[in-house]
Amino acid sequence: MVQNLEQVEKQAKKEEYLLEVKGLKKYFDVTEGMFKKERQYLRAVDNIDFFVKQGETLGIVGESGCGKSTTGNLVMQLLDKTEGEIIFEGVDLGKLKGEALRKKRAEIQMIFQDPFSSLNPRMRVFDIIAEPLKTHNVAKGKDLENQVYELMDVVGLDRSYARRYPHEFSGGQRQRIGIARAIALKPKLIICDEPVSALDVSIQSQILNLMSKLQKEFQLTYIFIAHGLPAVKHISDRVAVMYLGKIVEITTKEKLFDQPLHPYTEGLLSAVPIPDPTLRDQKDRIIIEGDMPSPANPPSGCRFHTRCPYAQEKCRNVEPNLVEEKPDHFVACHFPLEEGHGVLIEK
Repeated sequence: MVQNLEQVEKQAKKEEYLLEVKGLKKYFDVTEGMFKKERQYLRAVDNIDFFVKQGETLGIVGESGCGKSTTGNLVMQLLDKTEGEIIFEGVDLGKLKGEALRKKRAEIQMIFQDPFSSLNPRMRVFDIIAEPLKTHNVAKGKDLENQVYELMDVVGLDRSYARRYPHEFSGGQRQRIGIARAIALKPKLIICDEPVSALDVSIQSQILNLMSKLQKEFQLTYIFIAHGLPAVKHISDRVAVMYLGKIVEITTKEKLFDQPLHPYTEGLLSAVPIPDPTLRDQKDRIIIEGDMPSPANPPSGCRFHTRCPYAQEKCRNVEPNLVEEKPDHFVACHFPLEEGHGVLIEK
């Protein structure tokens, strides 16, 4: 029986979710001219629902402009939501103000995409890592010094680097500094906004392995935002696929990579390069043609229908809901794929 995400959540009361996002929307006003009566909005995030379990990694993947980074900023409370709920440990973050929000923010940290611009170039490494400990009055004096050096050890930075500036390091080393700063307060949730996309391929695997190690050591929960599927597959437990402000598919990484149900997911997986030329020639490439429509003027019906090779009349007129098509496999598609090979099954 097909169920929506809300129904499944109600049935799974035994599950303890660290984070629940319900009906989340973020619209940016892009109206030109101060006297224009009809407002125009860019729908960066448009009514999405998902949950994150304690200790797991939820990957969020999609093309640039799909709303994945905006989602991370909303959870982090760096942006004000237009509508919806962001419930962290049973508390709606949108209802917190002042000191209450400040204390809760200590439990949610962020690793940024660019390891250079996210670090203050005028601060030494020691002060960068010590800053959150000072801000939240966690440590001072000798205790502060010991904690900073311990954090440097944990992320693989030599203690002699403590008095250096960010420009003196490589990209991978800078990201280690950012990770040390993110785990300094021992947060429960870390939002990783494309943390390896700016790094060399050889360094990416080192950073991903470090993050996996820290997750086990500190019982961390990650939201891992990326546009590269190999990195998502390496570190994630479940994966949510976003397109034009919507989640179109969400399931375990095994089910997503072995048997995608949404045509957009199928296209993303087909675009992943295969190093072995013999296997590459055997693979049927599914190319997603055209550009993603503007989130300021999304298509009617299914938002992917303008680029979908299987689109039918129903797709153009009726917006699909995110429903559980198979056990623990949610998809927003009127004609989900069978065995991930482009065979249509109408629900």
